[in-house]
Amino acid sequence: MGHRLAKLYESWANDPVVDFIVLKGNGRAFCAGGDVVRLYRLINEGKIEECKDCFRTFYSFVFLLSTYLKPHVAILDGITMGGGAGISVHGSFRIATDKTVFATPEVLIGLHPDAGASYYLSRLPGCLGEYLGLTGDMLSGEEMLACGLATHYSPNASIPLIEEQLGKLAAKDFSVMETFLTSFGQTANPSERSVLHRMNTLNKCFGHATVEEIVDSLESEAARTKDDWCISTVRKLREAPPLSLKVSLRSIREGRFRTLEQCLDREYRMTLRAISRQISNDFCEGVRARLVDKCFPPKWYPPCLEQVPEDMVDAYFALPDAYEPGLELPSKL
Repeated sequence: MGHRLAKLYESWANDPVVDFIVLKGNGRAFCAGGDVVRLYRLINEGKIEECKDCFRTFYSFVFLLSTYLKPHVAILDGITMGGGAGISVHGSFRIATDKTVFATPEVLIGLHPDAGASYYLSRLPGCLGEYLGLTGDMLSGEEMLACGLATHYSPNASIPLIEEQLGKLAAKDFSVMETFLTSFGQTANPSERSVLHRMNTLNKCFGHATVEEIVDSLESEAARTKDDWCISTVRKLREAPPLSLKVSLRSIREGRFRTLEQCLDREYRMTLRAISRQISNDFCEGVRARLVDKCFPPKWYPPCLEQVPEDMVDAYFALPDAYEPGLELPSKL
């Protein structure tokens, strides 16, 4: 699918008949992300080069989308997770609905937020990006609009009319598309239970320098307030792979000071480390336990935060070996 999308988008970029692109899902999801079970099986079959090609293709497409010179409208009417966020958030327009469910849950299977996630998560208000990246928690369409992940919001019932009118629209100019989408957009307020109403506590806890300090801060807050959100968040972090938590936190923090191109290049190197199993087997173990055998809990290595040495984390961020080609993005060609 990545190869197919890249070829289509490249051909449409130079096609004078194509004014803009609309991307939507076929069914109840926009896109639930990559087929990690298939990747897991390829790794176990020793077909690492096929896995590398998959990630190279996908990350390159994400960059192509981010630099696209025609308006791009992603209709996020349903599940939008992981790679699904990558092929939408980096585009120029994103419509969220009351059916939207957004998440970056890669850490829960022993990976890290990728497909440019370290770039956009790091640019969310306060420490919201750290929270979403480390817990894999979900956002609604209303929350996506409020924090800037979506550019517009429309109820699910309005989507057929928007699509119909888009079919009649001539809009090569971004401002024309903005005006059109705004005419259908609605205000949307997050529910009272939204994490966005807890930003003071979230920033206080997730603003710490290390994962250990974040967990300690949440535990202190939970003991003091008996707050369900704090208790639930501590539980999520305790169940997640310790190495992935540390790697993901550093990745998001570094992303704040990098371009998307730099983030994708770094995420690609990190992903190669994860699928090679030379540092840890957490990715394959997470997919096996959560998605293949479905026998909780996974056996993470290292098993706790205190046993994750810094050099293990550093290895994920090391420069590629001389024989290992880096990620060639369209800007370099």
